[in-house]
Amino acid sequence: MTDSPQKSPEWFPIQPEGLSGQSDEALRESILAAEIHPLLCSLALLTNDHALIDPRFAPLVELPAAGPPPHWGLSDSLVEEARCLAFEHIGNIRDHINHLERDPSASMLEKTLAFAIGRDHGVSAGLIRRELDLPHDPGAPSWCAGDIAPGRQFRVAIVGAGMSGILVAHRLQQAGIDYTVFEKSDNVGGTWSQNTYPGCRLDTPNFAYSYAFAQNPHWPSEFSEQRDILKFFDQIAEKFSINDRVRLNTEVVAAHYQDETGQWQLRIHPAGKALEEYVYDVVISAVGQLGQPKIPEIAGAEEFAGKAWHTARWNHEVSLRGRRVGVIGTGASAYQVVPAILSEVAAVVVFQRNPPWMLPTPRYHEAITVAHRRLLSALPHYARWVRFFQVWATIRGRWDLVRVDETYRHPVSVSAANEALRQALEQQIQRHYADRPDLLRSQLPNYPPGAKRMLRDNGVWPAALKDPKVFVETRPISGISHSGVSVTADGSDADNQYPLDILIYATGFRASEFLLPMEITGSRGRNLHEWWHGEARAYLGMCVPGFPNFFCMYGPNTNLVVHGSLILFAESSANFIMECLKMLLEKKQQSMTVTDQAFQAFNEMIDHENTLMAWGVSTVSSWYKNDSGRVTQNWPLSIDAFYTMTEKPLPAHFSFEMLPS
Repeated sequence: MTDSPQKSPEWFPIQPEGLSGQSDEALRESILAAEIHPLLCSLALLTNDHALIDPRFAPLVELPAAGPPPHWGLSDSLVEEARCLAFEHIGNIRDHINHLERDPSASMLEKTLAFAIGRDHGVSAGLIRRELDLPHDPGAPSWCAGDIAPGRQFRVAIVGAGMSGILVAHRLQQAGIDYTVFEKSDNVGGTWSQNTYPGCRLDTPNFAYSYAFAQNPHWPSEFSEQRDILKFFDQIAEKFSINDRVRLNTEVVAAHYQDETGQWQLRIHPAGKALEEYVYDVVISAVGQLGQPKIPEIAGAEEFAGKAWHTARWNHEVSLRGRRVGVIGTGASAYQVVPAILSEVAAVVVFQRNPPWMLPTPRYHEAITVAHRRLLSALPHYARWVRFFQVWATIRGRWDLVRVDETYRHPVSVSAANEALRQALEQQIQRHYADRPDLLRSQLPNYPPGAKRMLRDNGVWPAALKDPKVFVETRPISGISHSGVSVTADGSDADNQYPLDILIYATGFRASEFLLPMEITGSRGRNLHEWWHGEARAYLGMCVPGFPNFFCMYGPNTNLVVHGSLILFAESSANFIMECLKMLLEKKQQSMTVTDQAFQAFNEMIDHENTLMAWGVSTVSSWYKNDSGRVTQNWPLSIDAFYTMTEKPLPAHFSFEMLPS
């Protein structure tokens, strides 16, 4: 508990003294490894020299479909000129490190931002300030519970200690609110603790996959591996003393709202112990969408004599060496697993339903060079500008490339822009399989880009499929037997069978079954899962009518696939929840619940907007949709729209119950 709002301390602080020991040669190596626009922006803020942000060096405004080109489209000659200018300044900074002014002026920051992203970008200034993190941690609550509600006992339960749970716990701690985090597994980190399969890594640039207030300049790779991401969340929870408030190996079985007291009664189950019950004023679900593995129902699966498991529950006790392995699915986890296990297995059969669209990402598996890491660790502002440009690229994203043009007619694509993207990606696939026309036929998707999750392409997946050990089977699975998997044979009554030793389900998650298996009962005995009846909906993905003081993070329709990052969304969600709690405390309210009208209007709008996206109109199978075909996962609007909607709760959208006098 705290008596005043707490700002986040600078985490993984930059150590500018590291510059002082570097030779001219080392500085030149670092500048050659640097991303030129983050370098220019950081030096401009440190030196106040406008020559560094000359418009000639400005990055591209219109990005190609594949994302930002090297140095955001700057010509080789201008890159070289900018490097020479940067070397002059960084040498001067090294030689005068003790006199360095590290807090930029507001006017210079504004001019540098205009250089970096232009003036007519249409994105909220608050979102930009938060993601740049200048000044530090502008998203922190500016209020303290002890000041606005002195003497009030107010307790919050958080379910889940993954990325969202850790984040909202930190915000509660900053505001001096009492909280407990319940985590059913034996570690914090959520999905990064559970998914330990070979090859598991981010498909978001990793600087963007960090909290704006806790940036990490020490990532080892361009797209970090699972162990490094888990380490990041472990260290955050330790650094901010969140671990002290986390109960590991403790599952929340049920949450029941008590109308007579206006509080939530939680029934929890610590591993190996009896059930316990506790009372809280607010419950925040941070269990996410990707926690319950989905195993397809296939006839005879229980008869398989070999070992079988889901990628999210990897069996590390079983060796793959010399084994015949079947992998069901070609989504994100299969895409990473298959290349990672090739060196061990005797053979792999990949059972494919739909091939993925692949986004060219040549540096997907590359490490960050030593020279670049020196600069990231030693030059003030540089790492935060690297992160900002990564975030800015995701904010721009490919949203407009997957939006439906209702006047456009094409057998596959949903707009002229979508067709241009499809052609560019198809050409890339054709290049990969030019020597294997048999594989090319099976690896060209017949659905619009964006209808399913697009995957990162550095050539590793095509190389794996072309390996002699690998066979891609596109015919449907008809059953599983004692010895392997059968597929429907072409033009024959008899099925073809693949003898297997190990079967790996890379089949995703029960994403649309939000909050299961928790039993959640709201006001007047309303059962959440019965009320949803398979159609999970929430206002802003967070609030449901009849469930006072209950909030979801990464709830219905808050998944991002073609722009933005989930951490960016989580920070907006945490801000909204904190503003709701402030309203409760400040106005002496016992509880608040979203109105039916606000809930209905929001979801009608979201459903309509999802019909205008590639994933909404395509009939290809996708985890974005529930069993009825409704899109329950994805956010169809801009990132800025979500940020704006979550800045402040609208009192008219909620009903309140006063504290008893």
